[in-house]
Amino acid sequence: MLAAIICTDKPGAIETRKANRDDHIAYLKSTSVVHAGPFLNADGMMYGSLVVIEVDDMTAAQDWADNDPYAKAGLFDAVRIEQWNKVIG
Repeated sequence: MLAAIICTDKPGAIETRKANRDDHIAYLKSTSVVHAGPFLNADGMMYGSLVVIEVDDMTAAQDWADNDPYAKAGLFDAVRIEQWNKVIG
């Protein structure tokens, strides 16, 4: 199944994002990521993330999200995980 992990950064946390970016990217590359990228505000600055992963169940999706280096660093203000169905693309 596919799961979308939708994250919003804590206000003013861009330095936390930058400091943990290399570990986050390595984590993405070492796991079952289908799509990934940051959300950008009107000024083009990163303020959140969307990651679509392939997992067996929602428990595995939660485990993936909990082990993301960004999450471990306390970057996120909110994290939402939704089962996702790819229709186009």
